[in-house]
Amino acid sequence: MIVALALGLALAIQAWLVKPYQIPSQSMEPTLDVGQRVLVNRFLYRLSDPSIGDIIVFHPPAGAEEGAQCGVAHPAQEACPQPTEGKSSENFIKRIVAGPGDTLSVRDGHPVVNGVEKTDEPYTNPCGNGSVCNLPKPIRIPPDHYFMMGDNRGQSDDSRFWGPIPRDWIIGKAFATYWPPKRIGIF
Repeated sequence: MIVALALGLALAIQAWLVKPYQIPSQSMEPTLDVGQRVLVNRFLYRLSDPSIGDIIVFHPPAGAEEGAQCGVAHPAQEACPQPTEGKSSENFIKRIVAGPGDTLSVRDGHPVVNGVEKTDEPYTNPCGNGSVCNLPKPIRIPPDHYFMMGDNRGQSDDSRFWGPIPRDWIIGKAFATYWPPKRIGIF
């Protein structure tokens, strides 16, 4: 009986409060390395809105896990303005760089939000010369949507390719790393 109760409690905690996730790719380097494990607060966004700079786990649009999939045709000099209709069952982890109602373009891999370029990003790797490092034509983030970018800007498939995601696709905010031991810490 005690074992069943403990197992039930552990499952309830993972379902509603805190869940562990493993980093599957290099898109968040140098902040998070491949194989690193993080804890995600699944309850926080029931009480408050996500914020710019939050590292979150979410479901991407359908097709994002197979490569770039934008929900609409758009000019090459513009980030994807709209995701596909369906959400994927996969989980991604990225950083929020723009929120509902913001205008966004990209310069040298840095988000330009509402006309202000965010260049003070010591947690990012340089973008390089990729096609999504400079997207000068601004888009407007739809209501209740968030625009994500990986910290490894030249090696991240993110909202630049598949668009902003709806708030209800967000699973939670990553708040701590617990593996490997040398990287234990709070964000």
